[in-house]
Amino acid sequence: MGALSEIFVSVVRVKIFKLFLRKGAPEFFHIREATRQIGTEINAVRRELQRLTKVGFLKREPRGNRVYFRIRSEFNLYGDLLSLVARETGLGKDLLDNLSSLGNIKLIFFSKLFYLGRVSRPTEVDLFILGKLDLNLLDKIIKREEKEIGREINYTVLTDEEFEFRKKRKDIFITNILLEPRIVVYGNDEKYTKLTI
Repeated sequence: MGALSEIFVSVVRVKIFKLFLRKGAPEFFHIREATRQIGTEINAVRRELQRLTKVGFLKREPRGNRVYFRIRSEFNLYGDLLSLVARETGLGKDLLDNLSSLGNIKLIFFSKLFYLGRVSRPTEVDLFILGKLDLNLLDKIIKREEKEIGREINYTVLTDEEFEFRKKRKDIFITNILLEPRIVVYGNDEKYTKLTI
C-alpha cells in the first residue's frame, strides 16, 4: 500500500484518506457509501471516521436521518495528506512507478484545482513536468489516465533551459502556472518555482 501504510498503523484510516483525497472525489460521503467503497466492515469505518473527525480532518454533518462526512480543507495537514495520496494513487503513482524509465526528471506537479476535480480550459495546465524525458512513454501513461477519468489532461513538459529562460523573461504562461496552487508529486518545488519580482 506504500508509504501511507508504513506511516499510519490503521489500514482502514489509509483507505479513508485515499477515498476522501483521491482526484475528483465527491465532497461528502455517507458512512455506508464510504464502507462500500473501502470494502471493509462498517464498525471499523465508523471508528476511523470518528477519530478523524475528533482530530479535525473531517467534519460530521447530519442531514435528516443520515450522517455525512466531508474534509475540512483548513485542517493543518490537509495539503501534506493530499500530496501523499496524489503520489500513491492514479497518475501520480504511475509517473513515480515509471520515473527511471521516463528520463531525467527534476519536478512533477499537478494543478491543485485539476486534482480536486476542475475540468480545465485549453489554456490551463493540469500537469507540469520539468526535465528531459521520453515523451512517447509519458504519452502512453497520460492516455491511460485520460481513459480512466474520461477527459483530456493538459500537460506541459519543459527542459531546465527552456523553463529558466521563460521564467527569467517573466513569460506569462510560466508565471500563471507558478502562481496557481499545486500538488508536488516529485522534486524540490521551492528550488525551481520561486518567482522573482
